[in-house]
Amino acid sequence: MSLTTSIVRRPTRRVLVGHVPVGGGSPVVVQSMTNTDTADIAGTVAQVHALWQAGSELVRLTVNTEETARAVPVIREKLDALGCNVPLIGDFHFNGHRLIKAVPECAEALAKLRINPGNVGRGAKKDEQFAVLVEAAARYGKAVRIGVNWGSLDQELLARMMDENAKRPQPHAPEFVMRNALITSALDSARRAEELGLPSDRIILSCKLSGVQDLVKVYRDLASRSDYALHLGLTEAGMGSKGIVASSAALALLLQEGIGDTIRVSLTPQPGESRTTEVQVAQEILQVMGIRSFTPLVTACPGCGRTTSTVFQELAQNIQNWLRSQMPIWRKQYPGVETMNVAVMGCVVNGPGESKHANIGISLPGTGETPVAPVYVDGHKTVTLKGDHIAEEFQAIVEDYIQQTYVSQKNDTQ
Repeated sequence: MSLTTSIVRRPTRRVLVGHVPVGGGSPVVVQSMTNTDTADIAGTVAQVHALWQAGSELVRLTVNTEETARAVPVIREKLDALGCNVPLIGDFHFNGHRLIKAVPECAEALAKLRINPGNVGRGAKKDEQFAVLVEAAARYGKAVRIGVNWGSLDQELLARMMDENAKRPQPHAPEFVMRNALITSALDSARRAEELGLPSDRIILSCKLSGVQDLVKVYRDLASRSDYALHLGLTEAGMGSKGIVASSAALALLLQEGIGDTIRVSLTPQPGESRTTEVQVAQEILQVMGIRSFTPLVTACPGCGRTTSTVFQELAQNIQNWLRSQMPIWRKQYPGVETMNVAVMGCVVNGPGESKHANIGISLPGTGETPVAPVYVDGHKTVTLKGDHIAEEFQAIVEDYIQQTYVSQKNDTQ
């Protein structure tokens, strides 16, 4: 069951980040960022590999010391040895110009440099230090994201625009000026980068805020004023459900309008939580909107007084976790499996109907119902499961369906 969408993507310039195309009509790319000390080579390699296995197509690393800069080429080498070809992005703030000069092989190992105009320097040094980073990217054929953030906005630019606004007969609200300053910083920096020799098709822009409505307004305006590829993300989205809901609300609004070429969900991990959660959330935003498919999704009812048993909840959770865990293998072996839909329903009210709409569905017995579970495959009832091993039998049916329905690439090459 393939997903379709009527969303019309905003035309942007195509940027090649390593081997991954961004913009220009390419699929929206999922990005993530490590939270390891980049100087911890083994720990960073492990986390990058886990993010890549989860489906992250670009991974950003902090580069803030000479030690971390020297670690980047080693990390790249070790990832390549593992067969992990995910492009790496270097996140530079404050001292990036010094690090690139001291360790030019760092720039060579990266696919993209992230430059924050608000943190690149002050006064007369700003242009010079910005130029060092941009010229390095141009010299080594790398892409650049000019990433403006409201928490580190160029204060000289903001003060000047606030002063100009105060002289207007009818001044704009300070929030309007701040949003316009973000966009001005991004566009002026992009123009300066082009003057320094960086082609426009190597530039990606972002203007990130932590408020949903502010983010939407900024990106709508930015999209109307340029055709650069855009990276979307609600900065400092937060933890748990708040971070997920806020990111989903902001990104979904913009993606629905065709704005955005690469996205990141900037979640604060729960204690002990895997960093890969942000990748999963980004993928699910794109998938539930019908923009891209990454892994088979499970449709499940919320439960009610008819479903006092937790059997259907446990089955839905186990099936979803199992499907996701298999995707690193299935993604290569069974092309198209990511579009499959599975339904796990808890009673007869909507169970049979929802199961018929899925590729594979099961309708478990609710409270007081006959203890049988009909299974539907592509809309047709095929078997009724009974007894204590329904979960295992249903998983086996799902696995058999995948093997029969999605042609194995391994078999194709034999």
